[in-house]
Amino acid sequence: MKLKDQYSFLLGWKKVFLFLIFLCNCVFSQEIVTGKITDENNIMLSSVLVVNISTNKSSYSDISGQFVIDAQENDEVRFVKKGYYRSDTKITKDNIKTLVNISLLRIETLIPEVKIPHKLTGNLANDSKLFDRPKKKVALQSDMNKYMKSSLNRPLPLSSSVIPSSFRGHDFNAGQIDAVKLLEGVADLVGKATGSKATTPNYIENQNFINRIKLEVNLNFLAKYGMNIENVDRFLVYANDKLQLAKKYRKDFDEELIESELKRIFKEYIKTNKILD
Repeated sequence: MKLKDQYSFLLGWKKVFLFLIFLCNCVFSQEIVTGKITDENNIMLSSVLVVNISTNKSSYSDISGQFVIDAQENDEVRFVKKGYYRSDTKITKDNIKTLVNISLLRIETLIPEVKIPHKLTGNLANDSKLFDRPKKKVALQSDMNKYMKSSLNRPLPLSSSVIPSSFRGHDFNAGQIDAVKLLEGVADLVGKATGSKATTPNYIENQNFINRIKLEVNLNFLAKYGMNIENVDRFLVYANDKLQLAKKYRKDFDEELIESELKRIFKEYIKTNKILD
């Protein structure tokens, strides 16, 4: 083969190779599609999922509603956001050259049906009275609210730990070993190793603790019995003495546990105590 023929042969293959590269580039190349997503009120929507269904590629819109995704002509792009109807768009040649504007419609919120237990007459003045709270309940609730903000008006019994030694009687157990107290002492030592020890409150601490119960603990379960302020005070003093509430909770106040203990002891209290004067 002559040199000229060899050169023509190589040149022909080179043209074929370049044509194949150009063809692949046209077939497999992706364009960049950009756009903006808003709602029906023209408010920018962020965090919208943008999915090219044809290629399974995805992206999200930014805080200004702008999005960018790889797509080419005739690709189908879907826009998804919670609380909005999804939208599908088919990419055209114009979409590739210009900004794509997408508007998502908000899904309607169903309002639950309101049932009216009373038969309405059409007279607004009369019908509105059907929905008023009972006067006795309103008055009782008002008294309870005032009571919660008032201070304790019944003095608490003094604990023996705060009575001066000169006013105490003779202790006949002095110098003797008390097995129960010995076990309590061992328990105290174990308690010190595992956590803080609960100490016996004095008169002021007891009074402050009960006042805090009245302010922070839900005592509405007492309202249905029609107890007045003095009766409620008497019950709280009783409960504190029986359950040692101030000793257990004054440093670690837990409203739910205190309310639970009060409800439990109240069942015993009403069996032996008069709750109404």
